[in-house]
Amino acid sequence: MRQIRTTFAALTGTLFILAIAGVSQATATHAAEIVIIDGYTKTVRESARIPVACPTDQVLLGRAHFGDENGETTYYCGLIVIDGQRVKVGAPSWSDAQRESNSFFAAPQNGVLVGRQHSGDEKGPTRYATASLSAWGRTVELTSYRWTPGQRESSSHSKAGDYEVMVGRQHSGDENGQTGYQYARIAD
Repeated sequence: MRQIRTTFAALTGTLFILAIAGVSQATATHAAEIVIIDGYTKTVRESARIPVACPTDQVLLGRAHFGDENGETTYYCGLIVIDGQRVKVGAPSWSDAQRESNSFFAAPQNGVLVGRQHSGDEKGPTRYATASLSAWGRTVELTSYRWTPGQRESSSHSKAGDYEVMVGRQHSGDENGQTGYQYARIAD
């Protein structure tokens, strides 16, 4: 009888260890549920020098512009939710201004765009606001960075794909010049 109890205890211990190993393995391979929700939208006259910044805990998802520097630019912001928790967006940091007609801007690694400001025509200054993302006290990482093909600025529209956020923009020339956008995917 003692031998049966010892064997049962050993078997139970082995099953318990296997069960724990299975839980750890299942946790390690868990794919995060990522949801990006359309949020704040703002339309301004491009040349007006109005800084547009996404509200608290929102990031840029897209931009559209129609016309010349007196035309309208629309900014699309959104919220990111990972496994039911809203991602925190850090305080914005504004870049130095650069001339719009030959501009290139990309957020730092794992940083996202949260705002933009432009003044005047293509010779005028443009600057960008970036921020970091965090959830559960850890940095939210970005992956699969990509640039869109160029499109004519005066009739441009671009929005992030599934699980993506805007991280960069480039433009050359005037309103007839090409604009491209950089997006990155939220890592799961």
